[in-house]
Amino acid sequence: MSRARNHLRAALSLLAVSARGAATGVLGQRGLSAWPAPQEPGMEYQDAVGMLNTLQTNASYLEQAKSQRGDPQKQLEAMELFLARSGLQVEDLDRLNIIHVTGTKGKGSTCAFTEHILRNYGLKTGFFSSPHLVQVRERIRINGQPISCDLFTKHFWRLYRRLEDTKDGSGASMPTYFRFLTLMAFHVFLQEKVDLAVVEVGIGGAYDCTNIVRRPVVCGVSSLGLDHTSLLGDTVEKIAWQKGGIFKPGIPAFTVLQSEGPLAVLRERAQQIACPLYLCPPLEALEEGGPPLTLGLQGEHQRSNAALALQLARCWLQQQEHRDLGELKTSRVSGSWQLPLAPVFQPTSHMCHGLQNTEWPGRTQVLQHGPLTWYLDGAHTTSSVQACVRWFRQALQRNQRPTSGPEVRVLLFNSTGDRDPAALLKLLQPCQFDYAVFCPNLTEVSSPGSADQQNFTVTLDQVLIRCLAHQQHWSHLGEQASPALQSTPQPSGPVPHSPHRGSASSLVFSCVSHALQWISQGRDPVFQPSSPPRGFLAHPTASSGASVLQEAGAIHVLVTGSLHLVGGVLKLLEPSLSQ
Repeated sequence: MSRARNHLRAALSLLAVSARGAATGVLGQRGLSAWPAPQEPGMEYQDAVGMLNTLQTNASYLEQAKSQRGDPQKQLEAMELFLARSGLQVEDLDRLNIIHVTGTKGKGSTCAFTEHILRNYGLKTGFFSSPHLVQVRERIRINGQPISCDLFTKHFWRLYRRLEDTKDGSGASMPTYFRFLTLMAFHVFLQEKVDLAVVEVGIGGAYDCTNIVRRPVVCGVSSLGLDHTSLLGDTVEKIAWQKGGIFKPGIPAFTVLQSEGPLAVLRERAQQIACPLYLCPPLEALEEGGPPLTLGLQGEHQRSNAALALQLARCWLQQQEHRDLGELKTSRVSGSWQLPLAPVFQPTSHMCHGLQNTEWPGRTQVLQHGPLTWYLDGAHTTSSVQACVRWFRQALQRNQRPTSGPEVRVLLFNSTGDRDPAALLKLLQPCQFDYAVFCPNLTEVSSPGSADQQNFTVTLDQVLIRCLAHQQHWSHLGEQASPALQSTPQPSGPVPHSPHRGSASSLVFSCVSHALQWISQGRDPVFQPSSPPRGFLAHPTASSGASVLQEAGAIHVLVTGSLHLVGGVLKLLEPSLSQ
């Protein structure tokens, strides 16, 4: 096994490995540096983030914890003890007027829509979300903006020292990474005196550490699907049970239309907890009789998230006895529902502007950089990748064809955790990519990078093995799709609407930066790295592909499969996010 790993390290210190030479093709002489890299010294914010990273669960311990998982209820009780050690009681969180949101896909977008709507009412908002894309302070926002480096540093050290001071010999310890940030968010929101806090669940709901909140104002459940199955269960019904764990007695909750099985589970959970649960009518019902609503986030699937956000925002305003709620309309929504239907109303101007102005990086985001168009979406479940594919294909149809040179499509993909990459890649095949590129969620190989993007929960071996597995899955899918092409010489360059699309050549790169260097070929006006490392185009696939990309009239790049991958790409394509 150790010999295999050494061979793998040697192969992937290479800058690129093609599908036909994944086992033997060695490009370049520079090896991978130790990963993750140490934080940049001498900066107070980076020092705080570096210390925060020591709370990450290392990979070996994580595997042990999975096999010896304790009572999840006790883990939630432990979070309450951490809260008390930090100087707060659960009752203190009631002052935050929390909107608590869970779901498998779309919960972050729903939170973003909700926060923007309520901010448009002139309210001071807090917003806690995960994961971050570039800097960890993105997780804790005031009025839509990540808290400043100074504010993050001040609150981090205050909380860290308080928890350190309350450690004792009875087993009291430090909270893990996500728990610490959850505690810190509560402290920041209370200190900054926000009018409300939108809190996104981390994983699941019932036993998520955000579920120490006992009196939210309203709860929401976005679309459900399979994800984190090793933690939450291997059926959508089991996952629905976990998500419904955020329901509270007497606290209104809303959900979007789900499949019959999980919707029945949510209804039963609500009845057991005595929580009034409502089904959101489709956005079309709210638009009837008025102009269509414009959403700041692209993709048809965002309409479901917007519909949920409108109900959450309106319910919050109603609970706070706000008057501008939108005029109720007679419901014309037909069908037999398992749940009572939420109100159908005319969205107010504040609501309309909030939806239109919503920004949520890394989700159906498009960056136009010269001849390159980057399509960024952190979809990582079957249902979310299906939605991503629909969005990407619709976006391509809206784009004008290049006046000269071929149009090239590139997939940049990575998948992590217990997801099924083969299933996700199969869904991406209909996009007819000319090239598929795989790399770990590591921004740079040769520089220390940023402490914000360090990850101790996986080893270097694991991420490299996974990239090769992705490439093998893609190659296998190509063989299944067009076996006759295996004995047919490949064209020298992709042609728009070529029948060979879907059996794309693939490459593995050792980091995001090298992948972007090859894809952009120096043609991105923003991403202009130093000269590529020696041997960058040594492999025939990399070399011939570089010529095609250099001559292309338009290059469309879909980045998906992991929000962490999207974050690494954004760090390089949008340098302002690192400032």
